[in-house]
Amino acid sequence: MEMVIVAPPAPGKLEDLKRRFFATPLQAILSLISLTIMVYLAWKLLNWAVFSAVFTTTGGPEACQAAAGACWSVIAARWRIILFGLYPYEEQWRSALACVSVVVMTVLSCIPAFWTGRRITLVWGIGTALFYVLMKGGVLGLPYVGEETWGGLALTLFIFVTTCLIGFPLAICLALLRRSELPWISRTTGLIIDAVRSLPLISILFTFAIVLPFAMPQWLVGDKLYRVIVGSALFFSAYQAEIVRGGMQGVPTGQEEAAMALGMSYWQRISRILLPQAMRNALPATINQFVISFKETSLVVIVGFFEILASGNAAYGTGEWRFAYVEVYAFIAFIYFVFVFSLSRYGAFLERRMSVGER
Repeated sequence: MEMVIVAPPAPGKLEDLKRRFFATPLQAILSLISLTIMVYLAWKLLNWAVFSAVFTTTGGPEACQAAAGACWSVIAARWRIILFGLYPYEEQWRSALACVSVVVMTVLSCIPAFWTGRRITLVWGIGTALFYVLMKGGVLGLPYVGEETWGGLALTLFIFVTTCLIGFPLAICLALLRRSELPWISRTTGLIIDAVRSLPLISILFTFAIVLPFAMPQWLVGDKLYRVIVGSALFFSAYQAEIVRGGMQGVPTGQEEAAMALGMSYWQRISRILLPQAMRNALPATINQFVISFKETSLVVIVGFFEILASGNAAYGTGEWRFAYVEVYAFIAFIYFVFVFSLSRYGAFLERRMSVGER
């Protein structure tokens, strides 16, 4: 007679919770204490942020000082400074539209239908050009606005987007040069990458913004904003180059050898065999690098730029709203969270779609 082994039924959710948190009397007591503390803290936060908060500007700052909760009135009263910084008041619609163009450009880049070299280049080229025209003006009847008055969220997005646009292709070039068969090329490239990675981003930004003009001819200096972007892109490319190189090392050598046996040229092997698989392998680390780069845009305040964090400082810096700095920073943190969480979730979607980590 053939023996049939019946697997035990899978435990339900309630049984699983009991097993995890209430397996022993001590574990049950600790779980209940932890749950009580979490509920208490959640209630205090909710009461401060919603139930006892002041949302309207009626009564001004005095109404907030008398309330027990958050003063969201400062956001209603100072949101223009937070989002647009020093940008001229009557032209702030252009800054808002420029931010929308970046968001649309990013959303289109996430749609699989645009995942071809020509289409993605067209989307990013048009989106970046539209952003720059809206922000700077001087054409199409738009008044000219110098880079020194750019600020807020628009400046943060501009620095992030241009850093990625310049840094990512440069990272691929550095990764390819580092794996060159010529020792003087690979070692020199490795020395450059290691030298850049050994420096903190603040020192690189300070060097490109303040020190570099003293060592360059005047015609090559350019605007400080673009020098800072170049320095940020160089820093980004040094880290991303190692990520791409790690992805290349994860591609089996037989893949490239098979392509060589088929008579494919070097650039055909790189563009059709090596890089697609390398970028798939390096996808989680690449998304993480984008997230880090977006958050590091806040460091440009050190070299005198009015990005969103500096705009937030100015929003509560006046005497009447000085007490509401927590609410301003909470609002800015929420903006950062929206962008970073969106990047992270999209990265997770790509990993599932491409089955990253699976064999």
